[in-house]
Amino acid sequence: MILSMTGYATASKELGSSSLTLELRAVNHRYLDIQLRMPDDLRGFEGALREAIAASVQRGKVECRINQSQRSARSGVALNRDLLRQLDEWNREVQSVLPDARGLSVADVLHWNGVLEAPDASADELRVALLELLQAVLREFSASRAREGEKLKDFLLQRVAKIELLCAGVIPHVPAAIAAYEKKLTGRFIEALQNTPMQDAWDERIRQEITLFASKIDVDEELSRLGSHLSEMRRVLGHGGAVGKRLDFLMQELNREANTLGSKSVDAEVSRSAMEMKILIEQMREQIQNLE
Repeated sequence: MILSMTGYATASKELGSSSLTLELRAVNHRYLDIQLRMPDDLRGFEGALREAIAASVQRGKVECRINQSQRSARSGVALNRDLLRQLDEWNREVQSVLPDARGLSVADVLHWNGVLEAPDASADELRVALLELLQAVLREFSASRAREGEKLKDFLLQRVAKIELLCAGVIPHVPAAIAAYEKKLTGRFIEALQNTPMQDAWDERIRQEITLFASKIDVDEELSRLGSHLSEMRRVLGHGGAVGKRLDFLMQELNREANTLGSKSVDAEVSRSAMEMKILIEQMREQIQNLE
């Protein structure tokens, strides 16, 4: 599986009187950089959270945000009956002294501090809940990165196929360029040396010039290395895992061979193919920066 370094996921979990929300987002980065944003009373769990994230993510700038908010009065709270009885006694005493005073309404009672109770989670319960929530978010986070990684893989394989076609198109142009050069050179020598003795010596000189020219424009080695690097790209992408750095190195090698191919070109079509290869390589290099 190929993973993108960009991803996003979020989830919430209710615990006691509070609700926990955890959000993960990531962008590309050369190394693993984890940034935690959380309430101060949760800082004691930072080490465990970092360890869990590092076990799932190898590279990228990861931002983890945790929010803790109080749940609504309808969510698992109970009435403090002792306080209710005390309020009832106070209400009766006030009414006995001040008969015209308005008694406590239900709304007054429910808004009285301490009437509504919700159990607070212990530190161990909070730690377990946070880690469970993080694992759930990490699963969705990894799934989103895998979906993006699969798109990037298809993008790269399409470019690999295009470069392979360009390489195949270059092959017949080299012999044609040599033949054209030989014809041109021979014509010039014949025109310059008509009725001149030592024709055999000049024929040998022509062969030497053709051989020198052929060696200068020979791109078999460059095409072979390009093919080897492209095959390695297919293998790396097929194997999966953390492939970003390996593919980035292959981009450097592909670009070097494409440059050499262009510098050796004496044919407009070969020059065009070399330029097209460099464009495709640059497109791949940009996208590889997003791979883990």
